[in-house]
Amino acid sequence: MTVNITSIKTASDGVWQGDNPLDYAFPLLIVQTALVLAVSRSLAFLLKPLRQPKVIAEIVGGIVLGPSALGRNHAYLHRIFPRWSTPILESVASIGLLFFLFLVGLELDLSSIRRSGKRAFAIAAAGISVPFILGIGVAFVLRKTIDGADKVGYAQYLVFMGVALSITAFPVLARILAELKLLTTRVGETAMAAAAFNDIVAWILLALAVALAGNGDDHKSPLVSVWVLLSGCAFVIFMMVMIRPVMNWVAQRCSPEHDTVDEAYICLTLATVMVSGFITDLIGIHSIFGAFIFGLTIPKGNFAEKLIERIEDFVSGLLLPLYFASSGLKTDVTKISGGKAWGLLAMVITAACGGKILGTFVVAVLCMMPVRESIILGLLMNTKGLVELIVLNIGKEKKVLNDEVFAILVLMALFTTFITTPAVMAVYKTARSSDSRSSTSGKKYDLRILACVHGPGNISSLISLIESTRPVNKAQLKLYIMHLVELTERSSSIVMVQRFRKNGLPFVSRFNYRVRAFHERVAVAFRAYGQMGQVVVRTTTAISSLSTMHEDICHVAREKRVPMIILPFHKRWIKTDGPDVIENVGHDWRGVNQRVLNNAECSVAILVDRGLGGDYQQKQGPDSKIAQRTCVLFFGGPDDRECLELGGRMVEHPAVHMTVLRFVEENRAEHDGPVLKLAPSKGREKYTFSTAIVNPEKEKELDEKAMDDFQKKWEGMVEYKENKGTNIIEHVLTIAKSGEYDLIVVGKARVPTTMVARLSDRQPEHAELGPIGDLLASSNHGIVSSVLVVQQCVKVDSDEVSVATQNEAAVNEV
Repeated sequence: MTVNITSIKTASDGVWQGDNPLDYAFPLLIVQTALVLAVSRSLAFLLKPLRQPKVIAEIVGGIVLGPSALGRNHAYLHRIFPRWSTPILESVASIGLLFFLFLVGLELDLSSIRRSGKRAFAIAAAGISVPFILGIGVAFVLRKTIDGADKVGYAQYLVFMGVALSITAFPVLARILAELKLLTTRVGETAMAAAAFNDIVAWILLALAVALAGNGDDHKSPLVSVWVLLSGCAFVIFMMVMIRPVMNWVAQRCSPEHDTVDEAYICLTLATVMVSGFITDLIGIHSIFGAFIFGLTIPKGNFAEKLIERIEDFVSGLLLPLYFASSGLKTDVTKISGGKAWGLLAMVITAACGGKILGTFVVAVLCMMPVRESIILGLLMNTKGLVELIVLNIGKEKKVLNDEVFAILVLMALFTTFITTPAVMAVYKTARSSDSRSSTSGKKYDLRILACVHGPGNISSLISLIESTRPVNKAQLKLYIMHLVELTERSSSIVMVQRFRKNGLPFVSRFNYRVRAFHERVAVAFRAYGQMGQVVVRTTTAISSLSTMHEDICHVAREKRVPMIILPFHKRWIKTDGPDVIENVGHDWRGVNQRVLNNAECSVAILVDRGLGGDYQQKQGPDSKIAQRTCVLFFGGPDDRECLELGGRMVEHPAVHMTVLRFVEENRAEHDGPVLKLAPSKGREKYTFSTAIVNPEKEKELDEKAMDDFQKKWEGMVEYKENKGTNIIEHVLTIAKSGEYDLIVVGKARVPTTMVARLSDRQPEHAELGPIGDLLASSNHGIVSSVLVVQQCVKVDSDEVSVATQNEAAVNEV
């Protein structure tokens, strides 16, 4: 049915007046957008275990919604995506694409390309030229084989095919590198620099292809293409010479020294994006080219980050999926039918992958890169994704590519991007494991600690804790500080990673004092602490998604052979004149701590900070007269013995006053204690205890020996107390609320004594801390002391299971 688009109204009068909203532009656009988001997000969730970038789900979602799958039902296609709605959908999608390319320009750091050196330049040149030449060969084959392909002039067809096969998607590559924790390793930095150079060349070639293609008329004057190219060059020069200094001035006006960013500058910048797109469209290139060039003119810094924060979620989350949907509606996989067509698809994929991977690999090896890293680099540079779709859509819009060639190239882009992550993981895992086995510990230190921080709020308490464990003799403490930063899919996360240049798996180095904002505050505080002497400080920044953050932490702990990891609790109590304020960084960070506890190959301690340190950190050192009052609660078991050992290190420090409080069960036989049973699974959180088979008598002997040795070694330096009461909870809370101690050290009790086991039927608030640690970390009892919960290195092959006491199990069975 033919519809006059000028007769289409924007909004309906409603179903009560007999109108079908799907016959009107705006209600239909809402339905289309909701459907696109639902399909793309569902596919992203399904593909998440495969660690695929979101762009894969969005491309597949577009194809599913189009004539290749759901669109085979003509009733659905004509009702949800009628022909008259196509210009409206594509217009809205093009706005999203325009601003996305502006964000790509903001991400692209031209200075890093200049600093990348000859190696990245040579790798990028090979990664472009080899597949480009193969693309020209493929173009000749397609023109001879596919009906209608030879109706387009040779020049534009060859250029489009060359660009389609040689392009590397910089934004998609950045996210794949971040997901694989390769972003700032040598391979990652080389790949990013080469991809950035590749991106610049790709846009130049695309502008050339568009100029040559025009409106698809092969009989136009060659002078038209020349004028388009010259006008494009003049536009780039104007933007770099005239607009860039203006944007530098605007960025300075919006620097961190000014409290707020003037809304007028933000609005003016966003309007300039549109104007830049209009000018390049007026020239005859494409509107996205103008937005991309304007993005390059804005200096990287606070203003660029403010822009990204304002628009990226709306653009990437809402508008960009519409572009994939509009691409999917043009992609009909059924056009690829018969052995000949599938053979052409295989040829195109082979040419694209072979040219990019082999070209990159050979030059990388010639540049003295290891063979394995050269293979990884070739696989990474083979990433296509969104930029490829942009090229293909412009080619189809300019009538250079017909339906069959378009479908073949879309599937090629999907396949090359899909195989990148699993292929790199397969190659890199082997390299990572071999590197771990060959790592050496270097200089010997008396104590190595890996301490993690969320931000400046953790500095005071962490320095106080580390200082109290620092040896005061000639032996040195080596401290690794890991700043934990969440990586999201947002563009600003990639910009942040580029500024840090310290991710990798994670790359450890001396302090980078050039980091800004609160990252700088973390660095400066620990630099000052490290200059005290006897402390060697190294930093690393782990920028990862929270679901894989524990891999970074455990990897560094294993690589640096640290005996203990210190983690900040996800809640922090801030002292004020009134009631304490609880700062909660979020439940997801609690999950990070839980995964570290389950996977670490060394001891782990979680610090629950209730103002530990205060003015103390200003006066650390052996000559400090201010005492940190510390109490070790000893119930027995491997975790408590680890606490005792840590307490022995604290005793050595003259500014620490140590008390050991031992809880002893009086007049109660061991067999009279509660029996632990597997807890029924009812979705309720439970304490977890080790399933390792232990000998109670042996454990009791080890506890007695540890306590005897401790008392003999530190006789006269430690205050020793015993508690023989039966109400453990009351005694522990009394101590914690009294304010008598600044820090209480307690074991997690994975192998609980009889006394601790009786507490397992309590409803836990934070089960990962164990019964006593959970009690002390509670926000409901008016506790004022900070708490350190310690889990000893797992030395037995065992699992942890949720348990209940015999009494609770009986109640649950009723």
